[in-house]
Amino acid sequence: MAITKVEICGVNTSKLPTLTQAEKEELFAKIKKGDQDALSKYIYGNLRLVLSVVQRFNNRGESVDDIFQVGCIGLIKAIRNFDTERGVKFSTYAVPMIIGEIRRYLRDYNPIRVSRSARDTAYKALQAKEKLTNENNKEPTIEEIAKEIAMTKEEVVFALEAIQDPISLFEPIYHDGTDALYVMDQVSDDKNTDANWLENISLKEALKKLNDRERYIINLRFFKGKTQMEVSEEIGISQAQVSRLEKSALKNMRKYM
Repeated sequence: MAITKVEICGVNTSKLPTLTQAEKEELFAKIKKGDQDALSKYIYGNLRLVLSVVQRFNNRGESVDDIFQVGCIGLIKAIRNFDTERGVKFSTYAVPMIIGEIRRYLRDYNPIRVSRSARDTAYKALQAKEKLTNENNKEPTIEEIAKEIAMTKEEVVFALEAIQDPISLFEPIYHDGTDALYVMDQVSDDKNTDANWLENISLKEALKKLNDRERYIINLRFFKGKTQMEVSEEIGISQAQVSRLEKSALKNMRKYM
């Protein structure tokens, strides 16, 4: 997928406008009142955001026009669901939604289709792995996982391999009744590509607002690239607790963006 072309879907990307914060607030107020012209201007003024996300999906063999259009759908969904009262920048909210929309498109239209039964088996296996790891303080074997969910080792291996690519990073894989854990929570975040809003805030000042435990978890996750499982083992709490503390810390940091 080439990103060198200037015109995508009839849009000259070299001439895309950039909205000021005041313009964004004014347009969004009109959008909430049903002003379609304001919606069009807001979308057009944020197409650079879509373009920046599209560049992450280079070398996928997909048409840049198709990916750009799908990204625009994610942008529109973000606009419709964005709540200005949260105190979060629109770009911070929109980027994950645009990424998720594109990933779903690539997953759903990928020539390798994964059956629902295989996907369900994989999720059960991942839940069992989390449960057994917390109980025994070590990762279980495939045989132990298979026994836990009453399936054969071959079924578990097949299901886990089937979802390796291209499952969305935003697919839920575990839920303890409060916060869900997602595939992205299992992945080491050493490059932090899907949380690029961290690059745009004053990290030093924001980190000072956290308590010692939150600051330590953020340091391990986003600066040392450790998974939530590795963090949980290091500080002696469950992965679900790490997830909740991490989300709370990020929420607090957003206040100082």
